[in-house]
Amino acid sequence: MSAPPFAASEPASHYAGLSYNPAVALPASSPPLSPSAAFHGGIASHKRTLSRSDDSGGDAEDGSEARKKPPGVKRACNECRQQKIPQLRCDVIQAPLYKPCSRCRRLRLDCKIDSTFKRVGKRSRNVEMEKEIQDLRRQLANQQSSPSAPPSSVKAPPSDTASPKISSIPSQLDQYIDSEQAVNSLLDLRSGLDSSAHIRSPSGQLRPSRRLEGITLSNSQVQDLFHRFFTLFHPFMPLLEPSTTPDVYYDASPLLFWIIVSVAARHYPLDPSLLPSLSIPISHLLWATLADVPQSYIVVKALCILCTWPIPISSTSKDPTFMLCGLMMQVAMQIGLHRPSHAQDFARFKIELREEEMKDRVKTWVACNIVSQRIATGYGQPPSTVYDWTLVPSGWSETNYQLPEEIEARLSIERFCNKVTKSFYTNRMDPVGLVSDEQRSIMSDFMALDLEEIEEKLKPETSAITFLYLRAAGLHFRLSAFFDAPDSPDYQAHLFSLWQSTSSFLECVFNLNKFAGGLLPHASNYILQMIVAAGFSLLKLLNSFFADRIKLAYGRELFLKTIQAIRTISVATNDLPSRLAEVLAQMWKSGGSGLRKGQGHDHSGWLADSLQLKNRCRMSMSLVYDSVWRWREEFQAKGRGNLETAVKNPTNPDSNVESSASSTVDAGLPSQGLTGDAFPAGPINLFGESNYEVFDPLSWMLDGFVNFPFDTSETPGFA
Repeated sequence: MSAPPFAASEPASHYAGLSYNPAVALPASSPPLSPSAAFHGGIASHKRTLSRSDDSGGDAEDGSEARKKPPGVKRACNECRQQKIPQLRCDVIQAPLYKPCSRCRRLRLDCKIDSTFKRVGKRSRNVEMEKEIQDLRRQLANQQSSPSAPPSSVKAPPSDTASPKISSIPSQLDQYIDSEQAVNSLLDLRSGLDSSAHIRSPSGQLRPSRRLEGITLSNSQVQDLFHRFFTLFHPFMPLLEPSTTPDVYYDASPLLFWIIVSVAARHYPLDPSLLPSLSIPISHLLWATLADVPQSYIVVKALCILCTWPIPISSTSKDPTFMLCGLMMQVAMQIGLHRPSHAQDFARFKIELREEEMKDRVKTWVACNIVSQRIATGYGQPPSTVYDWTLVPSGWSETNYQLPEEIEARLSIERFCNKVTKSFYTNRMDPVGLVSDEQRSIMSDFMALDLEEIEEKLKPETSAITFLYLRAAGLHFRLSAFFDAPDSPDYQAHLFSLWQSTSSFLECVFNLNKFAGGLLPHASNYILQMIVAAGFSLLKLLNSFFADRIKLAYGRELFLKTIQAIRTISVATNDLPSRLAEVLAQMWKSGGSGLRKGQGHDHSGWLADSLQLKNRCRMSMSLVYDSVWRWREEFQAKGRGNLETAVKNPTNPDSNVESSASSTVDAGLPSQGLTGDAFPAGPINLFGESNYEVFDPLSWMLDGFVNFPFDTSETPGFA
C-alpha cells in the first residue's frame, strides 16, 4: 500500500516516531478517495492513532516521571511554591545541612519542602477572610454603640501600678487581643506577614516578637533576657557565643532560643512569673524536638544548657535531667561529635567542615562530657562520659582541637572527678561498688597529689568560677571519708581533710557575690548540689566528736551561711532548694545547733559510729540521701514532717523557735559574703501543689507511707 498523500508534503521530522498502522488502512475494495478527502481522512486517522497512543501509555509514563523525580533535582520550598516563585529564585539548600531560603529567612517563614504540598487558591481564602473581617468590624461597631454593655472580648487596660507581665501578653501591648487588633492581624495574614514573628502595638506599629504557645516576648525583652543570660549565667558554662544575635539562635534552633530565655528568667526582676509560665511550653517543645530524628548538634547544645540549669520541678522523682543527659551523649555520638574530623562517616551526604565549624563541634563534644560528669557526680550515679582521643591533651596540638583556656581547665577538673569515681566507687567485687579501706587510703594519697598538680597548673590564670569547680572536685574527693571505718589508721586525718575541703569550697561559694550583680543566685544546679552536700557534711562534723578538733564558732557561721546560700538559689516556693534548706535547718536545731562540743566521749559507741552511713550506694552523694532518711525518721515520727507548712514559715537555725511566721529568708543569719542583690524579696510558688517530695530519685517519699529498708533503732549514732 502506498503512503498517505500528505506524507510527501509534510516534513519527515514532524511525524518522526509514528508508524503505519494496517488496522486503520483503507480496504482494497474501497473506491479511490479524492485528494482532499484523502488528506482529511489521513489527518483523522493520524489523530486517532496519536490519541490511542497517548491513552495507552503516555499518561502513565508522564505521571511516573512526574512522581519519580530524579535525585538531586532542585525544588523550591513550600512557601515559594505557594507564591509561584520560580525554582531558580528559591535558594533553599537541602544537603548536607538544610538551610532555609533567603525569602523565608527575611519574612521569618517556616521554610520546608514537602513532597505532598499543594498550592491553596487565594480567592477562596481571601473571601473567607473578608467575611470574617466584616463580622469583626460589625461586632466592634455594636460594642462601640452600646458602651454600657460589658465587652466580652475587650481586655481591660492594666493599672499604672501593675508590674509588666511577659508571661501572656506584654502590658504595653495589652490591647493586642481586642477586636480591632484581631482585624489587623487578619489583614497581616492576608498580606502574607508572619504573625508569630511580629506583634502590632495599639498605635498600629509592627514590632518584632517571639511567641511560644501563649507566651509573647517583644524584641526588647528578648534582647534584655539574652544580655542577662550571657552576663550572669554563661560564665558557669561558656559554651555559646555571646556575639551571636538572638535571631540567629532562633533560626538555628527554637529549642535553644527558648532554653536560653528560660534560664535568664530565673530571678528575673521585671517579670517573676515568666519562668513558671515557660515550664510547660518548653517541656512540650523539648519532647517535640527530640522526637524529630535525626538531630543537629545545635540541639545537643540546647541539652547541655538545659541539664546545667534544669526547669524547676516539685519532685525529684520526676526530674528528667539524668535521662536528658544520657540522651545528650547518645545524640552527640549518633551525629559523630566524638569524631569531629570524620563527620562524613555519620552522615548521608558529603560534609566538608570549615575550621570554625570543626572547632565548634570539638567544643560542643567537650561540653557534653563536662556536663555529663557533673550530673553523674551531683546525682550520685555512674558517669556516661567518653574520654577518648578527642579529649586527650596530646591531641590538642592540632589547631582544630585546641580548646579555650576556661574549657580546657574545666575539662581537666572533671577528668579528675571521673578518676575519683572510678577509683573509689566501681569495685566489681563489692555489692555497692566500694573499695576496701586499705585501697582507699592508698589511692587517696595519689588523688591528693593529682589535685595539687591540677591546682598548680590552674593558679596563674584561673577565674573565680573555675576555681570554684576545682574546690567542688576536692569536696567530691574528700567525701569518701564517710566510708572509712572508725578504727582505720587514717580515719581522723581524712576527716580533717574533709573539713578543709568543705570550708574552702563554701568560702569560694560565698565569694561569688563579690562580682557585679552577684553570681550566687545564678549558680548551676551542680554547684547547688555540692552546696547541699557541704551543708550536710558540716551538720555531721559539728554534731560529732570531731567538733572538739575545729573552731566551733567558725563552723556554725559557715553552716548558717550555707543555709542562706541555698535559699538564695531557690527560684520558687517549695522547690527542692528551699525544702532541703528547711531540712538542714530542722536537723541543725534538733542536733543542738552545733553545741555538742566535748560531749562525744560521754556516749558509749558514739565516737565510733556517729559519722557512719547506712545509705552507701550513691557514691559521694550518699551523705545527702542518708541524711534525708534520718530526717524523715526523726521528724515524721514526732509529727513534724510537714515541709509544706514549714517552708512557708522558714525555720531560723540561729533562734530558739523551730519555725516562725515572721522570720524571713535571711532573718538572724550572718550576711557576710552574701550582700547586694543575693536575696530576692521572696520566691514565687511555681507549682501550686499541696503534696511534695524532698529528695527522692528512687521514690523515697517523705509522706509517712514508706518504711525504712533497715532498722536503726539499735544503731549507735542515730537519734
